[in-house]
Amino acid sequence: MSNEVVEKRGKGPDKATRRQEILQSARDVFAKNGYHAAKVEDIVHAAGVARGTFYLYFEDKRAIFEEIVDRLLVRFGMAIQRVDVGGDVSQQVRANIRRIVHLLLEDKLTTKMLLSDAHGVDPAFDRKIHSFFEQVRALLEESLIDGQELGIVVAGNARLQAIFTIGALKEIMNQVVVRGWDDSEDEIVDALFAFLRGGALSP
Repeated sequence: MSNEVVEKRGKGPDKATRRQEILQSARDVFAKNGYHAAKVEDIVHAAGVARGTFYLYFEDKRAIFEEIVDRLLVRFGMAIQRVDVGGDVSQQVRANIRRIVHLLLEDKLTTKMLLSDAHGVDPAFDRKIHSFFEQVRALLEESLIDGQELGIVVAGNARLQAIFTIGALKEIMNQVVVRGWDDSEDEIVDALFAFLRGGALSP
């Protein structure tokens, strides 16, 4: 009996569990082969499911890729927390940085996929990657504007400040995740905090 028939009758793995397994396998395949070179066959083989089972959950490889990116974006939104001016501001800013860096290092395969896959081959792929970083920029810009209003971030163009910060973060992650540099999470957090303190945070 095929895997898809078993699942339809409710005798296979829990559907949420199976979906997550396919997502994780797809992430592994994308990181190893690159999004453009990866095939649905590669994903179903890695997940140990039938091709028909894959299509019970996802329309195609772009749909599964978009869900991986969307899930990471949700986690970004949860990681960036508004600073309470009544508390230790520096500690809270550092905690925000640590949560973001930890998220990217914890899921190195997705981070690698976002940073290293070739652009210009698939316009829809390019739009999704651009949209992801644009939404991250918007989250950070909103946080910086809050900081300006609280007097903990220097006055200026918060959009450009956010772009500078994301550019620095992307380059650091590219060196660590894609090229294999061995900088620790603590070293990255310290460097980014020093960068912000010198360029964006009020003294």
